[in-house]
Amino acid sequence: MVITIALRVRASRMKCCKSSGAASARRLLMPARETEAIILKTFPLGEADRLVSFLGRTSGRVRGVASGARRLKNRYGSTLEVLSHVQLWYVERETRELVRIQQADLLESFHKAQSDYGLSTGLAAISEISELILPEHEVSEPMFRLILLAVREIERTGDWNLPLSYFAFWTVRLGGWLPRFDRCVVCETPFGSKPAFYDAHQPGLFCEKCRRPGMKPIHIEARNLAERFTGERLDRIEYQKPMQASARELREAALDWIEHHAERRLLTRELLEST
Repeated sequence: MVITIALRVRASRMKCCKSSGAASARRLLMPARETEAIILKTFPLGEADRLVSFLGRTSGRVRGVASGARRLKNRYGSTLEVLSHVQLWYVERETRELVRIQQADLLESFHKAQSDYGLSTGLAAISEISELILPEHEVSEPMFRLILLAVREIERTGDWNLPLSYFAFWTVRLGGWLPRFDRCVVCETPFGSKPAFYDAHQPGLFCEKCRRPGMKPIHIEARNLAERFTGERLDRIEYQKPMQASARELREAALDWIEHHAERRLLTRELLEST
């Protein structure tokens, strides 16, 4: 009787071990996922690794570990630079929040912008905004294309002013936070050539009669530029010196709206102001 019970227990343990081993094997053999991606941000992790936040074209925003990426000799090279455009392979585990990045191949280099301090501040702002407003694991093809378009233009033109204004404006529009630019939200009077006024904490734009203390203006030139942004691709808009004030005014309004809806101050704004 004792021998029979012992044999049954042993058989049960062997069955559990086989089941556990099979599950472990399935986890080990889980195939790597592949996606076109933009590197949003990286952080040191331990002595040799990096924590990487990336926007996958087919996966949305994902965070993963690049093992050995901080070592002098590593397999990633320059692929993990901020806003690099890469082809990325990673393994996802059900029980872990972070994926394991296996390989990254560079599709497009933005070395000029990444290595120049002035231009890199524009890249840093795009990176911070994207990291802040994009939810995890939610695919966003419009934001993916918008980021690439803005970064390519910074690299091509050697100037972040117009690309960042365009990026911030479209981020607000895609987020559904953009007010009407043609008439007052209170009395519905058309603005015409007169300035409109806004406060990020108040919905809509206000006319001169309905404006409240502390509101900032958006002049006709900035509103006309916003209209161009809605109808033209960034790479087809020629940046001219007279546009500088309008681009800045529109950018500042868009950044105010982003901060309000994200409920967080953008740290890169101070860098932008200093450059």
